[in-house]
Amino acid sequence: MNETTNYREAFEELQLIVTEIENGEISVDELSEKVKRATQLIRICKLKLSSTEEDVNRILKDLEAAGSD
Repeated sequence: MNETTNYREAFEELQLIVTEIENGEISVDELSEKVKRATQLIRICKLKLSSTEEDVNRILKDLEAAGSD
């Protein structure tokens, strides 16, 4: 799994895989590898979303603390 992949790249690749599967463009031989890659991409997206949410919550908390001074 490439941890340097940004959210947009991971999401776009994931969309491409889903489209290929939906359109029947993936052979049975490729399906397992595509599903494994999709799982990696989902993990990357979830980690980046969680990290961003934590950052935003921390910033909001800091702003609230600064506003009550």
